[in-house]
Amino acid sequence: MVATQGDAAGVTAPAVPGPHRSAAAGRPGGADRPGDAGPCRIGHDGGLTPAEQEHPIHALAARPGQWSRTGPWLIWSIGLTAYVLAVLHRTSFGVAGLVAIDRYHLSAALLSGFMVLQLIVYAGLQIPVGLLLDRYGPRRLIVAGGVTMACGQMLMAVSTTVALAYAGRALVGAGDAMTFISVLRLVVRWFPSRHVPLVSQLTGLIGQVGQVLSAVPFAALLRERGWTSAFGAIAVLGLLVAVLSLAGLPTGRHWADPDNGPVTRARVLGDLVAAWRHPGTRLGLWTHFVTQFPPAAFALAWGYPFLIHAQGTSAQAAGRLLSLLALAGIVCGPLLGVLAQRFPRRRSLFVLLIVASTTLLWTAVLAWPGRAPVWLLILLVLGLSAGGPGAMIGFDFARTYNPPARLGTATGIVNVGGFTSTFVTIFLIGLLLDLRGTGGTSAEGFRAAFAAQYVLWAIGIAGVLRSRSLLRRRESSVTLGS
Repeated sequence: MVATQGDAAGVTAPAVPGPHRSAAAGRPGGADRPGDAGPCRIGHDGGLTPAEQEHPIHALAARPGQWSRTGPWLIWSIGLTAYVLAVLHRTSFGVAGLVAIDRYHLSAALLSGFMVLQLIVYAGLQIPVGLLLDRYGPRRLIVAGGVTMACGQMLMAVSTTVALAYAGRALVGAGDAMTFISVLRLVVRWFPSRHVPLVSQLTGLIGQVGQVLSAVPFAALLRERGWTSAFGAIAVLGLLVAVLSLAGLPTGRHWADPDNGPVTRARVLGDLVAAWRHPGTRLGLWTHFVTQFPPAAFALAWGYPFLIHAQGTSAQAAGRLLSLLALAGIVCGPLLGVLAQRFPRRRSLFVLLIVASTTLLWTAVLAWPGRAPVWLLILLVLGLSAGGPGAMIGFDFARTYNPPARLGTATGIVNVGGFTSTFVTIFLIGLLLDLRGTGGTSAEGFRAAFAAQYVLWAIGIAGVLRSRSLLRRRESSVTLGS
């Protein structure tokens, strides 16, 4: 019988070798795998050559088996910084929505269209970006994504028409699509597999600091200095982080796997089909689908108007609640990462518990007569904060059931799930608000609009249960036949 490792569906999964696995050492990178215990050296004498001293990070990255313990964290911190900026870009329009209504004379449907377009572009590019990631590595994609998002925000800053503003959000979505899964690839590449679930959770959750930046300093800059200055400032900041990524991340040649052979169209399509056919990948997709959209739709588009118009909070209080959403997620993420690491066969159970708690809290808020009390809104935000960490479990499924050569492709497939459900939710809420006419932004209007989430929850739960059943059946047959 082959060696196995646990999964979250309550079955066992074939152990997947990490990148640069050493047969002699029996683990990725051999005894000197980045992040493993034990001393690491640079060269025979512990020093760098004069040429390598000019680009020390690149030189060290070219020698992954001789990398110090701090090296992976340095590379990860650069990628994490890029992701924080990506989240800032992604969520900036959420706190600017009310200003955008006056600037562009928008209806609720047109307002939601900004985020729907951004997320459609994001979701539509996930699989192509995953294929590019497998071929070129994360450095090129992170840099290209940062520049693309900066251009989109600059276009937003100077736009005076809806068409130009829509084009700006589309560019933000395209750049955002390149960032997160590239940073996850850094985690898988530079950390031992036993640490990947926790570091992945930290990546997703610390990245939500970008949401805090949009809810507090960006919102304050928008109020004090206006639209052009606020969006122009984060565009410049995005370019600076792109330069940091270009200078600090390992170059693409260090990501090639010589054992995989040349990249051909047939191989690319084969990897895509193989990743999709595995029920573990689809379990990851439905996990991401059902956990991502409640906090994302709230933070990206409708949470701010809901709190102000339907619940009567001030703009400052709404900003604090959105900040609490991100900060609580930062606390929840590592806890869930440790649980997933210690109890891998219960990961899908954690997902279903998160969905159940979110559904119950939204039901309590929507069923409350009139405006919900502050304590219930705080509980809602705390419940929503678990959705982001829950979505990260989807990527852990992709890592568990796919070899490194197609991990970018599988991660892209998983990432499609949550952002598809998010843009559908945002669009449906905007549409339902418009259908109610002038009462659309009242408490009753929002109550009817947010009820659209129940349809997405039902679809997502059915997908998780079906994929988990298929995965259990597949793994049972493998075990019996081995």
